[in-house]
Amino acid sequence: MNPCNIGVTIVEPGATHTNFGAALVHAPVLAAYDQTPAGEVRRGLFNGSFPIPGDSDKMALAILDAADQHPAPLRLALGSDTYADVRAALVARLAALDAQKELALAMAADK
Repeated sequence: MNPCNIGVTIVEPGATHTNFGAALVHAPVLAAYDQTPAGEVRRGLFNGSFPIPGDSDKMALAILDAADQHPAPLRLALGSDTYADVRAALVARLAALDAQKELALAMAADK
């Protein structure tokens, strides 16, 4: 129920081609992070091997379209990478919940 008729949408865009990084000033590489996933992403961004599958124009249109939906979608996953990541997280959460099913159902009050 939404008595105030206010919608909120969490927009989750994936990696998207933009000009955002063109004017960034890059800090020196820190040895402590160089051999971590953050270091891998940094190298991939610099050498072009980091996948950036998203189309910013399509994403912008999808966001505008979502603003006209009633009721508003709670989440808007944009991009194949975002879809895969969100789906994997939800599947993991369901597996964790299912592992507790027996315990959860055993909590019913005796009649």
